[in-house]
Order: sequence, then C-alpha cells, then structure tokens
Amino acid sequence: MTSSDKRSDAVASARYRVMHDTHYRYAAPVSLAQQLAHLWPRESSWQHCLSRQLTISPEPTRRRDEQDVFGNPLTRLAFERPHGELEVGARLEVEVLARPAIDLATSPSWESARDSLGYSGQPLNTERLEASRFRFESPAVRIKHAFVLFADDCFTPGRPLLQAVDALMRKIFTDFTFDPAATQVATPLLEVLEKRRGVCQDFAHLMLACLRSRGLAARYVSGYLLTQPPPGQPRLIGADASHAWVSVYCPRFGWVDFDPTNAVLPNLEHITLAWGRDFSDVSPLRGVILGGGSHDPEVRVTVLPVDEAER
Repeated sequence: MTSSDKRSDAVASARYRVMHDTHYRYAAPVSLAQQLAHLWPRESSWQHCLSRQLTISPEPTRRRDEQDVFGNPLTRLAFERPHGELEVGARLEVEVLARPAIDLATSPSWESARDSLGYSGQPLNTERLEASRFRFESPAVRIKHAFVLFADDCFTPGRPLLQAVDALMRKIFTDFTFDPAATQVATPLLEVLEKRRGVCQDFAHLMLACLRSRGLAARYVSGYLLTQPPPGQPRLIGADASHAWVSVYCPRFGWVDFDPTNAVLPNLEHITLAWGRDFSDVSPLRGVILGGGSHDPEVRVTVLPVDEAER
C-alpha cells in the first residue's frame, strides 16, 4: 500500500454541526411554488445524523418527508399563498466515522470490473444491478469519446480499477484550476474539458463522464467539506459551500469515494448528503414557481466541529 492509498485511522470519528441557509428574494410575488429539498444527510455505515431541524418561511401549505428513487431523504414543499421571499434553513448534527483503509492495488482490473456489469446472459445480483443504473448518460453527464481519450493514460491495460480511478482523480486535480467564475450550472462538460477550469460540481461531472464512457459505474455525491481557515484567523460563519465528489463501484470492495477537487479519498472531513446520477438529482433545493420574476438565491453554509461550536 502506498502512502497515497492510506486513510487516517488515528481518529475514529468526528462530529459536526452544519448550518445551510437559502434565501430567495423575488422581484415579483410568487403565487404558487413547489420545492424539492435534499437537506437531510443519509444514514450509512460511516455516518449518522444525530439531530436535524428545518425552518421554513413562509410556512408551506403542505410538507412531506420521504425518500427519493435513490434512497436519499427528500422533503417536498408546496406553497399556495403569495410570497415575496423564501427562506429555508437546515440545522444538522452529524457523526462521521473513519472508513477502513483500502489497498487500491488489490482491486480487480478495470476491464473485469466493467465486464462484470455488462450483459452476459445471466442475471446480475442485486448489488450489481443497482450499480448498473449509474453506467449511463444523465442530464449533466454525457458519454463521449473525448472523455475516454482524456483518461487514456490512467486506464492502461490490466491496471487495478481503484488505482486507475485514483490516477484519474489526481489528473483532474493537477490539470484543472478551481475557478468559480469560469462556469455556470448549465456549462457543457466538453467546454469544461477544453477550458480546464471549473468548480467541484464540474470536476465531479467530468470524472463521472470519464468513468461512464468506459462502461464503469459511478455516481455523483453531494455533501459538505470541513474547510480550514488561514492560520491565525477565525472560521467565518457562512463562508463554506456545498461540495461534490464521485463514488465508483468496484466488485469485492463495493462503492469507493474519490474527491477530484482535492485529490483525496473522502473520510472524516466529508459529510454525505445524497447521491444520484448527477447534480440535477440531488440539488439541495430546486423547484417550480408561478410568478417571481428574476431571482437569485443567497446561500450560506457553515460546517463546524462540535467542540469548536461549543466554545
């Protein structure tokens, strides 16, 4: 196992408080609106939600908490009275557990992982059938030969899958510049590939496109990342943001996460909210409105370690 493959097991777990506030100010009154909120973290073997609270102003006419088609917690909101603003605030306390160290070199070859999800005349087991839904195009992730070519030097013949994915993650981290002004939500991936600039959402989508274009199963993961303030400076409330990374399916290992924005395997500092085919499946808050005119949301996110929050 190389040093780049190790995960820190010195700390067994971490607890965080998350504040996620979204504020819409509409240019004209909204008469009707329906919103979908992915703001509750999903339970998993490495993460537990200890408390959660959702504040909404104005009060919705109807609210329903359920799961979406991918098993993520989902809140449906309906507003049937005129309103000029909408504020949604999520308050969470989450415990994140250290994930086991992985020897990337012991994973099966990327070709065998690809072939295990293909049609063979035999039915797939439940795990592989579930993984297969993440092999295809989605609204924000196209399958193109350009993405195969970009990742060619990572996926050499017979290379262990997780080593190849790790190399792709590091290639994106090295070749691309984080630039919030370079892209918008709808910027095509081929443009991101050409300009070599973007944000975490773009890098996750690009990595998904490279993996799916080779027939591999990979899903988009949304969540939060604990960011460290500059030395000697306090952590700024509201200065964080939602984060995105990628999870790839590997036979015998299951799903393994990779963060191309930071070139790390997510562990104690990554808080998982939801996963799907791409951003459009797991946007923190999206919906349809009647009226409203022009509007842009103001979003403020803060992630605090519990011991720091209690000082």
